[in-house]
Amino acid sequence: MAGRDNNQFKIVLLGEGCVGKTSLVLRYCEDKFNDKHLTTLQASFLTKRLNVGGKRVTLAIWDTAGQERFHALGPIYYRDSNGALLVYDITDEDSFQKVRNWVKELRKMLGDDISLVIVGNKSDLEKNRHVSKEEAEEYAASVGAKHFSTSAKLNRGIDDVFLDLTKRMLSAKADRPARQGGLGPMVGGSSAGVQITEDEAPSSSGGCCG
Repeated sequence: MAGRDNNQFKIVLLGEGCVGKTSLVLRYCEDKFNDKHLTTLQASFLTKRLNVGGKRVTLAIWDTAGQERFHALGPIYYRDSNGALLVYDITDEDSFQKVRNWVKELRKMLGDDISLVIVGNKSDLEKNRHVSKEEAEEYAASVGAKHFSTSAKLNRGIDDVFLDLTKRMLSAKADRPARQGGLGPMVGGSSAGVQITEDEAPSSSGGCCG
């Protein structure tokens, strides 16, 4: 478990367009925030290395497009995933309902082999909240997930999300030592530092203000 190559996990971010998925990833991996309305095309991934309880961990974090026309591509990106962040915008009730759909799909495809966290993003817009925190937390608990409130704009709660999910994945791996999750369809290079695939660069990949 302590070997640097043994704790490699693939995480996928799912959610509607403009809930701030890319903003969360860029803030976590590069401590960057772009408040312009940007759109992810298909998917890109970044890698993050961290140390959790003395274990070296490499995360391959896949950011997927939220537009409906890309929905069918979802299974391509999440089929090998060890963990998922289901992201919604606290000011958009519909984006929360779509999270419910993603959870059903993930559980149908991957069962309990995937660790889930549900993320209510844009907590800096509390005055415009349309999804109650209590409802979101109750729903998360009902599907075996944990709920977090984040703001990519204010860099609030993001480290906690990824740390909790990483601990969950490490625990799941310990419970199922025979199961080795891959990092998924990467394109070239090593996993050191930051890597972008597909057609997006860090400064122009999607999501929108967090």
